[in-house]
Amino acid sequence: MAGVRVDKFLWSTRIFKTRSIATKACKNNKVKMDGEVVKPAKEITVGDEVDVKKRGVWFRFRVLELLKKRVGAKLVPDYIEDITPPEEKEKLQVIQTRVQFDREKGTGRPTKKERRELDDFLSYWDGWEDD
Repeated sequence: MAGVRVDKFLWSTRIFKTRSIATKACKNNKVKMDGEVVKPAKEITVGDEVDVKKRGVWFRFRVLELLKKRVGAKLVPDYIEDITPPEEKEKLQVIQTRVQFDREKGTGRPTKKERRELDDFLSYWDGWEDD
């Protein structure tokens, strides 16, 4: 197998829930290879490192093996290796802790207004970068 489209690979390895979300992430400059933003049709090969921005954090994955069809969650480690730097994982912990403490336990589901505010907050973190 020569290569696989990066959007298809990210969907196949369950980094994104749907292929259209993976394509949209590529188009919105949230997927990089070798420090450069890639288009959805960019071919990915074994050994490539892919950076993916989700929830305001840059995750890094190394491609171990190519695949064209979506696999079960238990099989994902056979195809990719998570090599995300520890400081990015700490940033994710901080974001998750902030979101957890915004609601009191037992108050039920967020209202529509609270959900919109939460989405706005999380989209702010998606646009935030340390430069």
